[in-house]
Amino acid sequence: MLKKEARKKSKEARKKLSVEEIEEKSLAIANQLLKLDIWGNTYFHIFLPIEEQKEVNSEYILTILQAKDKEIVISKSDFETTSMHHILLTDNTKIKKNEYNIPEPINGLSVPTEMIDVVFVPLLAYDKQGNRVGYGKGFYDKFLSECKPNVIKIGLSFFDPEELIEDVFETDIKLDFCVNPKQIIRF
Repeated sequence: MLKKEARKKSKEARKKLSVEEIEEKSLAIANQLLKLDIWGNTYFHIFLPIEEQKEVNSEYILTILQAKDKEIVISKSDFETTSMHHILLTDNTKIKKNEYNIPEPINGLSVPTEMIDVVFVPLLAYDKQGNRVGYGKGFYDKFLSECKPNVIKIGLSFFDPEELIEDVFETDIKLDFCVNPKQIIRF
């Protein structure tokens, strides 16, 4: 399957999900994450969901991170350079949706990429080899390539993996895990 086909298939499947299904599946994903041996780490990078795209609701994961007293990092996207600026999420961090409806911090303390231990990666599709398909702008591949070599990359998906994404580039960064409502897949 090509990335374009995987993107289309996933977007169509997401469109069919009700708000209740999204919440139920997002909670199941958060519960699956509790089974992973990642909680000894300190800095966790998480995305804030684009509700209009019916992304995994990361609020449940945020609740876990806060309960475990972890340092939570969120990003602001620069569409001119396709880069991300990382901000520590605190009680004082103000969040505002950008022109693409991505909730982003408008202020806060910068966090160097090399400090991040775990990244929860949004995606549209993924395959059984750990290749992921995002929206196609390359933000996460660029960000993940700047992280320390042992950063733990965890994709979050409502769906099962595709057999194979054929048009993978050398610059595409593979996942270490993908978590869906039913299982944790290790790559």
